[in-house]
Amino acid sequence: MCGIVGYVGTTGGAAAVDVVLDGLSSLEYRGYDSAGLAVPTPSLAVHKAQGELAALEGIVPRGDLAGSLTGIGHTRWSTHGAPSDVNAHPHTDEAGRVAVVHNGIIENYQRLRDDLAEAGVVFRSETDTEVVPHLIRRYLDRGVSPEAAFRRAIDQLEGSYAIAAVFEGSETVYAARQDSPLVVGFGETGTYLASDVPAFIEHTDRVCYLENGDVVRLTADGAVVTDSAGNPVDRPTETVAWDPEDAEKSGYDHYMLKEIHEQPTALRQCLRGRIDDLEGTVTLEDINGLDHDGPVQFVACGTSYHAALFGAERLRRNGMAAQAFLASEYTTDRIPVDAETLVVGVTQSGETADTLRALREAARTGATTLAVTNTVGSSAARECDHALYIRAGPEIGVAATKTFASQQLTLALLAAKLVDSSNRTALEALRDIPGQVQTVLDTSDARAVAEEFVDADGFFFIGRGYHYPVALEGALKMKEITYRHAEGFAAGELKHGPLALVTEDTPVFAVVTGDGEGARKTIGNVAEVAAREAPIVAVTDGGSDVTRYTDYVLEIPTTDDFTGSVLAATQLQLVSYWLANRLGRSIDKPRNLAKCVTVE
Repeated sequence: MCGIVGYVGTTGGAAAVDVVLDGLSSLEYRGYDSAGLAVPTPSLAVHKAQGELAALEGIVPRGDLAGSLTGIGHTRWSTHGAPSDVNAHPHTDEAGRVAVVHNGIIENYQRLRDDLAEAGVVFRSETDTEVVPHLIRRYLDRGVSPEAAFRRAIDQLEGSYAIAAVFEGSETVYAARQDSPLVVGFGETGTYLASDVPAFIEHTDRVCYLENGDVVRLTADGAVVTDSAGNPVDRPTETVAWDPEDAEKSGYDHYMLKEIHEQPTALRQCLRGRIDDLEGTVTLEDINGLDHDGPVQFVACGTSYHAALFGAERLRRNGMAAQAFLASEYTTDRIPVDAETLVVGVTQSGETADTLRALREAARTGATTLAVTNTVGSSAARECDHALYIRAGPEIGVAATKTFASQQLTLALLAAKLVDSSNRTALEALRDIPGQVQTVLDTSDARAVAEEFVDADGFFFIGRGYHYPVALEGALKMKEITYRHAEGFAAGELKHGPLALVTEDTPVFAVVTGDGEGARKTIGNVAEVAAREAPIVAVTDGGSDVTRYTDYVLEIPTTDDFTGSVLAATQLQLVSYWLANRLGRSIDKPRNLAKCVTVE
């Protein structure tokens, strides 16, 4: 989603314009359609532009702004108003005394806008954000201090927001948070503010995470955090375990390819210390206090929802009642949930708005809540009763890859803890996954397969059981980064309608492992497709005769169905990557998409 950067430096420190632009560059992975910045000294200067950050960098007069040690910046993902220079942030009041950047949605903005317009305010943009600087100006005109004006304006807002503001002539940044992330960084030569740690990780790893209702005043000497009433609150300072080099491409052409190849390392990190080889048991210290034997409900969005489907399937196969729900469709007024229910929110960022809403709604019923996330200190991790970390490390590419694999593995470990962690064969299979993913990466023919389908307009992906979520995820990756139409289906559903769309120009990817009943039925579905002369790609471990019906094969090591789903997902990630690369797509920053979706 939108990204915020703020900075107040000490005398002799880095120029604000450089820190802000570098920070915005580090947040590009979140997705955006315009960018802008403001520096308040010696006079307020605002520069913004539609398009990628390069467009902003091309118009910012760095030399003229080199003396300013304070600034805010923003990358926008449009909600109210189309992408344009005018709708880009920061927004100012009419007199140019205050500049504001904002993530989220102000739900009562129309009423506020109407009131301000009736009072004579002329709006320049179509955004909900522009009401904020005009509200602040209203209070400044009444003689109150900048901080008081900021607070009074914030008090009038309803909805979700992370807001930062600077005032002309002042070396201070004010910010507030409600349901949209903000983190403060403490460096040797200044204080930093951002939506996410990568914006300033090259400067400091000492951070504090703001919570809902917090208001913070940043100066060169540090930050003062208060609640909505102005009372000081203590937010602990933590050290972030990120190496700045983790957020670099390390010689790869794209972050996505780098992160696909980081999966063996990420999976080893996920497993480290969690499987006791001597005892043959799972130990999850993150959630030692969780003891649950009732129903489990997963809530998630996008790729995380596909991982949640794995988690639910894993639990059901071990005898525990479990369901996966799209978080945006989850409501406790029609989904039975009570104090006996464990509600698991699967969210890479820990800030996904739909998932957070679902978790909060579940918590109000008395249900136990668990966040499965990659981000320490995220909203989900702080608000849930328990948090289980997937340990994937930084993921910059918008299309999730290593976080998906790490979610799959983490949820398998969770299932082992909740049901039975003494199945040595199953645990050994989990422990072998990182090495098997490496084998896939070393031997994959995905690039050659992708070359065969450069002209294809649409793709189908099919699978059964654990492989059904793989089919959904394979289709999602194809859509996200190639912009080609793709659909994933439970293999048996293809004949109930979608088969009408299958032609000789519709490549079908079928995930088939082993030679059990599921494999045999899927082969029957593949034969139905072959009869329509569609090109077929089998992702298989060779345990069946599916290849007799297929045109291309992507091999994975022989293993069980669950492990095979992780390996198959890796092959499909590579196919999508190489096809998108061949088509010249913006792989790390696909159009219209955001890494962290903080609006419902």
